[in-house]
Amino acid sequence: MSDELQPKYPWWPYQPLVAWENRLGQSAEKKGGLPLFCYEFIRFGVKQAWACLFGGLLLALLVGTHLWYPKDAFLTRYDFLVISAILIQAMMLACRMETLEEAKVILLFHITGTVMEIFKTHMGSWQYPEAGHLKIVGVPLFSGFMYASVGSYIARVWRLFDFSFTYHPYLRTTVALSVAIYINFFTHHYVYDFRWAILAVLAFSFRKTWIYFRIRRHYRRMPLLLGFFLAAAFIWFAENICTFTNVWLYPNQMNGWHMVPMGKLVSWYMLMIISYVMVSFVNKPTPFQDR
Repeated sequence: MSDELQPKYPWWPYQPLVAWENRLGQSAEKKGGLPLFCYEFIRFGVKQAWACLFGGLLLALLVGTHLWYPKDAFLTRYDFLVISAILIQAMMLACRMETLEEAKVILLFHITGTVMEIFKTHMGSWQYPEAGHLKIVGVPLFSGFMYASVGSYIARVWRLFDFSFTYHPYLRTTVALSVAIYINFFTHHYVYDFRWAILAVLAFSFRKTWIYFRIRRHYRRMPLLLGFFLAAAFIWFAENICTFTNVWLYPNQMNGWHMVPMGKLVSWYMLMIISYVMVSFVNKPTPFQDR
């Protein structure tokens, strides 16, 4: 397949766009230099946005409902978000934007995220201030979809950029790290917070790991730890938008909005590891070979 922007299971409306984009890429490669750089830079951004489709649509719904959703509507805002998220997920499966196996992993991440939400809201780490019927122990069901959107992004970006790796840790190592991270999210409320010790082990385990990604034909690379950080920083930025729209609030935001503390960036970084490991059960980390 000459153009990896095309999904694994092609959907017919993509075909004209794929053909046009392929011609544009061939033209940029012939010219080289600045035209090729600009083409790959834009293509990288488009593919990243395409991978973020689920999360992007969900974020747009959060902002849109904050601005325009009627406060006296029969269906509460939270319940509307739950139904909308389910429809988006169904649409992505129907249009073959996600595979069934990926959807199963994303569902698992949805469940683990909801369990953590129930615990964290009970401990007062944050809260959901609005009413809604589709809740579990006070946690709206759409909260799990926000975690699932991270898994959806990783699964889609993995395929779109044809990821491969060098010096990737063994599966048993990554699983042990993700389990330790998840347990620490709960136990640090009662015993010592081991996040810095876990991060030290994480840094050591991935210290030599490079991720190779293909924008079009040629592979580029970066340290995988840096890739985790960039994704976590983007999620932290999106979280600021979510709290601004009153979807959920931290204790220091109850009397007026403030930026989410930078310390939460560490939490998102660690959550990225859990998401990455879950997706790696479907998209196996393959050794890099310059094909």
